[in-house]
Amino acid sequence: MAALPSPLGDWFSEEVEWLAAHAVDPDKRKHAVLKEAPKHYVDLDAPALSCLDGLGDAPGFFQAVEACCEDTLWDYGVLPWNLRWAYNDLVTAFVGGDKTEILRAATDLGHYVSDAHVPLHTTLNYNGQLSGQKGVHGLWETRLPELFGHRYMLAVGPPEYVSDVLPWAWSVIQDSHHEVEVVLAAERRLVASWSGDLVVREQRGRTVQLQRVPEWCAAYDCALENMVERQWRASIHGVASVWMSAWIDAGQPNLAGSFRGGQPCPWWRRFLGRCLVEPVE
Repeated sequence: MAALPSPLGDWFSEEVEWLAAHAVDPDKRKHAVLKEAPKHYVDLDAPALSCLDGLGDAPGFFQAVEACCEDTLWDYGVLPWNLRWAYNDLVTAFVGGDKTEILRAATDLGHYVSDAHVPLHTTLNYNGQLSGQKGVHGLWETRLPELFGHRYMLAVGPPEYVSDVLPWAWSVIQDSHHEVEVVLAAERRLVASWSGDLVVREQRGRTVQLQRVPEWCAAYDCALENMVERQWRASIHGVASVWMSAWIDAGQPNLAGSFRGGQPCPWWRRFLGRCLVEPVE
């Protein structure tokens, strides 16, 4: 929230606990809501998506549908287009001034922006399953932040206005994709050269899980040259930028009344908005 300008940052700060508690809601919907899972990734290296070649740096959804077939896009992920859809949802929510819808849309957009900064959300080999490195996704996305996140420098500069979220989304995703081979090569090299224990049993709730030992993780974090920290910081700046941009595109409405409570969105509007209306480009 500190990255957002006032008054927007002040409004969101009042709901920071709700935002934190619901940050993983999109992940919870993956197995319950049709077509939710493909909104979190795009397999840029999938041969089936070679149909996007020649469409420019930031093809629109309907342009991609004409080139690839819509089923193909949903099979290999729609993250760049979903960022635009989620952004449009937030602009609409800001215009409507309903607290519940603003917070829901902002949380969803923030989650998808964060996904776009994870290199393994841009590749078919998303968990190292194609290269004998199964588990690398959780290692990069969860294990390293748990161990070393407390020392990461996550302060960011002022957000930047995003005039067109689709090219911005494609640029973020392409930058993340360029890191995929580094993520995999460093893990592969360190496993091959490690002479001590590689895993340790750790209690997680009611279960015991095998986790990479902290010493190996420290070496991996170093080999990545602080990539996780950099991507995390870029994600924070990205979320702040698109939240601010959506508010500006909505006309910078005065939301003080909405953030003091407001009226909940009618059930029929939430139902129509979430379940029946197809996203537009």
